[in-house]
Amino acid sequence: MELTPAGTPSVYILRCADGTLYTGWTYDVEKRLAAHRSGKGAKYTRGRGPLTLVYCEACASKSAALARECEIKAMPRSRKLKLIGEG
Repeated sequence: MELTPAGTPSVYILRCADGTLYTGWTYDVEKRLAAHRSGKGAKYTRGRGPLTLVYCEACASKSAALARECEIKAMPRSRKLKLIGEG
């Protein structure tokens, strides 16, 4: 999977070891993934490792990334799986 360049507002999806999906946004996907893996990311991902980045999407602005994050979080799991190419 190709990561977006640092400084680009991006939405990402992680697959947790228990099979659940976590969606977030950031300006630096690689740095944010490292934070999640070290236990300093979202509370939800702590203790659910190993974590795998399964989706990354560049957005035009922070507000666009936040809107897209909300849109993805509102999707049913089946639609999220289609988005990441598994449905």
